[in-house]
Amino acid sequence: MKLSLPSILSSLVSLLTPIALIGLALRVLLTPVYYIAEYNMPYFPPDTYGFTKADRLHWTPFAVNYLLNSADISYLGNLKFDDGSPLYNERELKHMHDVKGVVQGALRVWYFSLAILALIAFLAWRGHWLPAYLNALRRGGWWMVGLAVALGAIVGVGITVNPDVFWNFFVFFHGLFFEGNSWLFLYSDTLIRLFPIRFWEDAFLWTAVIALGGGLALALGLKRYTTGNSV
Repeated sequence: MKLSLPSILSSLVSLLTPIALIGLALRVLLTPVYYIAEYNMPYFPPDTYGFTKADRLHWTPFAVNYLLNSADISYLGNLKFDDGSPLYNERELKHMHDVKGVVQGALRVWYFSLAILALIAFLAWRGHWLPAYLNALRRGGWWMVGLAVALGAIVGVGITVNPDVFWNFFVFFHGLFFEGNSWLFLYSDTLIRLFPIRFWEDAFLWTAVIALGGGLALALGLKRYTTGNSV
């Protein structure tokens, strides 16, 4: 069976929709709203090496801003404690350089996915197959719901039942983007003191929640506009 251009583009829309929603979640987590809320959670673990909540709130913006700006690693390398010792060691700086590449690459993919979705929406409007486009968004929304539920289950089990579940996922995730054990640090290192494992458990959990909300909004909110329409 010969596929039409609207059918091909609709399939692409469904594939790009989860990427767009995950990218949205990532961008939200890279705002002060997330880390400020996280550090103020009553269950958030204290730093046994001396960082207060105020210290964390002072140093964390530098790390987050570095991931988003165009500065080189000296932006973090020049940071020092009151006694003149560097905030980050060389291993931490190398990792943050790698993380910046991953984060900015992910954001570029997000921007690209949004641009393609907007372009296809324009083509669908011009070609009078907008209901099919909306139906493709709905399918992508349902796919995102499935992925978000799976991610939320992994994190939830890791937090409440068996920490190894989340840790194994965390190791797998880092293995996709970083070489060897370059992302492992001492508990006394600044990165761990600022961003303990609970920070990342909640980050993945909120990613699932935000993406799930977006997926449900598309899957259920567009139903009235797509009933009986498909390509």
